[in-house]
Amino acid sequence: MFVAPWGCDAGPVRPGTASDAPVSLITGCSSGIGLALARELTGRGQRCFASARRPAALTALAAEGLETVALDVGDPASIAVAVEQVLARAGRIDLLVNNAGQSLFGPLAEVPLERVDALLDVNLRGPLAVAQAVIPAMARQGSGRIANVGSMVGVVPTPWTGAYCASKAALHTLTDVLRMEVAPLGIDVVLVVPGAVRSEVANNAPLDLERYAAPGSLYRDAVAHIRRRSQASQQRPTEAADFARALADALTRARAPREVVLGSGTGFLPVLRRLPAALRDRIFARQFGVDALRR
Repeated sequence: MFVAPWGCDAGPVRPGTASDAPVSLITGCSSGIGLALARELTGRGQRCFASARRPAALTALAAEGLETVALDVGDPASIAVAVEQVLARAGRIDLLVNNAGQSLFGPLAEVPLERVDALLDVNLRGPLAVAQAVIPAMARQGSGRIANVGSMVGVVPTPWTGAYCASKAALHTLTDVLRMEVAPLGIDVVLVVPGAVRSEVANNAPLDLERYAAPGSLYRDAVAHIRRRSQASQQRPTEAADFARALADALTRARAPREVVLGSGTGFLPVLRRLPAALRDRIFARQFGVDALRR
């Protein structure tokens, strides 16, 4: 049975060379956590495949010396080809990090359902599809590790981002069940719960806030609060490089953790979990401007 040499210090592995270094595949590496983690793992001597959907992002990744593979988590054919390419080039996959994700902001009563469908496709179906693609190879090895990147709001949901909160809460549940089901195959599954981390995910989210400012919307008085909520994660965030360093430490332990909670704001999670739900609702309604709707 192959056991990934997580403590390997062989130095960076050049593309096309054989090595006993662990092989990693990370989704969503165009910026933020994915990019920082690809840099960190490569620097630690892993053969890390940084994936992205857009050709321009892949070109930028390759320009800084990262080994790349095109992968769109919303496209089953793209997933299959990417995993086949990694296996052909490296012979195995020891660590999959399902990091690719989208945000969506707006009141649930009026958020376009087609946007919700697209969000769930990337944030929930995508990680499962990529996991399904790599699990057979990991099972043949008798070892492997899958890390799914959830969110603090998957534990404690907040107003104006309900669809995103729901997608991450569902991913948390999927991760817990997958852990039980693949453990007999020698595969570990880790839930990563980030707090606020420097990234472009909020800037890349489709806001379209004019729809909520239009006549007929019930949320005209809350548009400014929705906009502020869309940028809340970028107020005093953990730098992506610092987050990636701590996450790499956790993911390369000999014994896989069930959950890795990191990033700005996560220290409040135990307190928020213990608060009476009604009190937490009132606090968040005030903090995120839901009270602005009261007449």
